[in-house]
Amino acid sequence: MHFHLARNHAAERTIVTLGLILILLCFCPSNSFSRTDFEKDNTEEKAEMILINGNIRTMVEGNPKAEAIAIAGDRIIFVGESNDVKQFRSTNTRILDLQGKTVLPGLIDAHAHFLSLGKKLQKLDLGGTTSKEEIHRMVLKECQRVGPDRWIYGRGWDHNDWDTKTFPTWQDLQGTESNPIYLSRVAGHSYWVNKKALELAGTTRETPDPEGGRIVRNENGEPTGVLIDNAQCIIDAIVPDPTHEELVERAMLAQQECLRFGLTGVGEAGIDSAEIEVYKHLCREEKLKIRIYAMYDADEVDIEKYYQTGPQIGLFNNHFTLRTIKLYADGALGSRGAALLEPYSDDPGNRGLVVTDSDSMYEICREALSRGFQVCTHAIGDHANRLVLDAYERALKENTKDNHRFRIEHAQIVSLNDIPRFATLGIIPSMQPAHATSDMYWAEDRVGSERIKGAYAWRSFLDTGVRIPFGSDFPVESPNPLWGIYAAVTRQDHQGWPKGGWYPEQKLSVYEAVKGFTLDAAYGAFEEDIKGSLEVGKLADLVVLSKDIFEVPAGEILNTEVLMTVVGGEVVYEADK
Repeated sequence: MHFHLARNHAAERTIVTLGLILILLCFCPSNSFSRTDFEKDNTEEKAEMILINGNIRTMVEGNPKAEAIAIAGDRIIFVGESNDVKQFRSTNTRILDLQGKTVLPGLIDAHAHFLSLGKKLQKLDLGGTTSKEEIHRMVLKECQRVGPDRWIYGRGWDHNDWDTKTFPTWQDLQGTESNPIYLSRVAGHSYWVNKKALELAGTTRETPDPEGGRIVRNENGEPTGVLIDNAQCIIDAIVPDPTHEELVERAMLAQQECLRFGLTGVGEAGIDSAEIEVYKHLCREEKLKIRIYAMYDADEVDIEKYYQTGPQIGLFNNHFTLRTIKLYADGALGSRGAALLEPYSDDPGNRGLVVTDSDSMYEICREALSRGFQVCTHAIGDHANRLVLDAYERALKENTKDNHRFRIEHAQIVSLNDIPRFATLGIIPSMQPAHATSDMYWAEDRVGSERIKGAYAWRSFLDTGVRIPFGSDFPVESPNPLWGIYAAVTRQDHQGWPKGGWYPEQKLSVYEAVKGFTLDAAYGAFEEDIKGSLEVGKLADLVVLSKDIFEVPAGEILNTEVLMTVVGGEVVYEADK
């Protein structure tokens, strides 16, 4: 839809004219903003934009609601009642009459893969596919489209959604030998490749499993075409690197997608040197509208180089920050690569994969603390989470820095004995609500009825006093944060299953869920003083919604639309009619 931005006029209005305006306002469509005018006064500080007559959810404790916001530059200069905002207007002030629409602070995805979303939008989207035969047809069509010898990439397949819930093989991609194919599973921790890709990589029965990875093999020891966790490096090593222009295109595609979902900030969970330069280039060109909180991928960058540079905080007017080292402890639960303390309930000979040992994590954490860097470590299984907690604890005993804000990304399956350790050590569990509602169909099969009690356990964590930054892990899940809020509140899929929610004792209130995507996400990035709530002095990042998600039935959260996204006082997205 289109939002109407109006300039004020200094000329005084007569009573008749005001009456006519009020009549016109009454006939404006309820789903759009209307034009309005205010008189000018002589207050020194003037707003460039004023929002009035809104249902503004500030996320400020003790002052949770307001009607109006005034913005000057990229900051909020007033939050309060519509009648009190007049002092900030001038002849050049744009006025938005919200007509009761709901405003939230700009939503922040604390853990996502921004450029990977762009890559997915460039390539084959396998999300929602229901069989390997369907994917085979899609790949054949893509081979015909691009011609021979071009690498073909796709992402989003999930064998748990198929009738036959076993890994596919290269034989399932017969007829695609003209092109090397690599298809990433939904969680990004497994590749399904065709015969040509295996041949180009020189992968045979003699190829050993790399440390922290597994080449899935048949009964004769031959590679089947599925590579798990660090074994993906076999293919990554021979895939041509994307060009700078391709990376720029990915960033622009991802930005467009995120802004339309009301995201004003994203935690980019693992990037390399080339990607860092792309972000800085876009900032210099003033094309990066969204705010990126980036994590160095310890496997991809020269950490010592960045230690020497030091944390880079709030670059380009708070659009880009580099202060975090990203580590990986294990793989994913869906591919049985998550490291467990005891064997998988549905695969008794398998405890998953540890991809970084505790000693190595400790050494990086110790150095990061001394250099002023945050550490965020991917950990899914209960064994991996314990390894990370142990490594963090060792490092923190040597450096008692209070404000380290070390994070565990996902904290998905955690021993009940380890949940209190997060609060004790000051470790932040960075979690993704939509993972629970995506995994609930099979997660208990993986870990059994006891371990599942510590899985996706948001309420158990919050009750210990920790703060939980929420995200989506997109493109594993949708980048739409409203879907994450819905998952946190209901623990149901989009069809309302199961009735009452999956392990409903872990459900959150709407306020708690929104806080995870605003204030707590900002806290996880040391940015709660400038982001996450609507109050004077903070960045003017906000989103306008079609419904009040605090009041509507939970199912209607899914049907709530983003009408406008504002970053730093700039309207960066408006919905079409």
